[in-house]
Amino acid sequence: MTHISGTWTHVAHCHSGETHHFSTTKSDKLALFNDTARAANESCIIFTTYHSLRRVVDSGIDVDAIYFDEAHNACTRNFFIPVAAMTEIADMKYFFTATPRISNRHNRGMNNVAIFGPTLCNVPAPELIEGGHILPPTIVPFETDHSVDKKNPHLVHSNTVQDVIDSLDETAASKVLVAVPSSRVLGNILGSTDLLHELSQRGYDVLHVTSKFGAYVNRTKVSREVFFETLTQWGKEKDRKFVLFHYSILSEGINVPGLTHVIMLRNLNVVEMAQTIGRGIRLDRDDAERLQSGALLPQQWALYNKPTGFVTVPVHRNYGAHVIKRLQRIVDEIFVKGIPATALV
Repeated sequence: MTHISGTWTHVAHCHSGETHHFSTTKSDKLALFNDTARAANESCIIFTTYHSLRRVVDSGIDVDAIYFDEAHNACTRNFFIPVAAMTEIADMKYFFTATPRISNRHNRGMNNVAIFGPTLCNVPAPELIEGGHILPPTIVPFETDHSVDKKNPHLVHSNTVQDVIDSLDETAASKVLVAVPSSRVLGNILGSTDLLHELSQRGYDVLHVTSKFGAYVNRTKVSREVFFETLTQWGKEKDRKFVLFHYSILSEGINVPGLTHVIMLRNLNVVEMAQTIGRGIRLDRDDAERLQSGALLPQQWALYNKPTGFVTVPVHRNYGAHVIKRLQRIVDEIFVKGIPATALV
């Protein structure tokens, strides 16, 4: 919005999330909003989700251009049909993803040129690192004396998170993203253990968000909009320490500023693993400004405030060793060899 302020552009959202802009999931209301703007010869931008894209298709509006972010989601069975329909409607269509999905069995893969078009640009991760746009990840195996208990996994995960936090530099303001196994396990971690108290004692705020329980800042339930505003603000505060728990919601697409560490409490598929790593390798804001001004050169790691993104994987006595090997292999392929994290549909 900072780039289009002052122009006659109307913004609509077509999804169920909170926003201060006009929002609807009714196709007829969306068509009316769009047609009113276009009748005045003014522009209209519509933000939607893959879940709600069919509402845009059903509205019957003309679309000049559509951008599919995190486009590997377009390969999902329920989303592919409205995506394919929209490629027939829009004059220009562009698909963006760091983790393409392909298929040799049906037409839903991104190798279907009739729908997704040819590859216009492919930027290998090593090139992004060399140019100073992202950081190299560092895999940190964290060995524990705990054994994963299928009956009470939340107890083990709670102790593990506490142990990892205690291993971090106390003088640094660590901002930690934790990928949990499920919403149910997260609920038990926060509601049936003393982890919230222990983190508070160590000076950490706690945020968590799932589709099942919603968004919380410490112990207060908030709207998604307030949650992300708080997350953005806290990410900018150099002295703020926080732990951010999530299940799936933050795996992709969300820029979480200031994250210093990622903890994986569950085994992820290739796409989720690559996307989760991506949350932790964003540049420190001061480093980014110094790179833009020329005061800092790419890969001068000793001079960076944040020279790497730490990805911690707990290795329990009965679980975790194979996850480390798999994760390291994926990191080598993406960030050393420059091979995209491709998955099969």
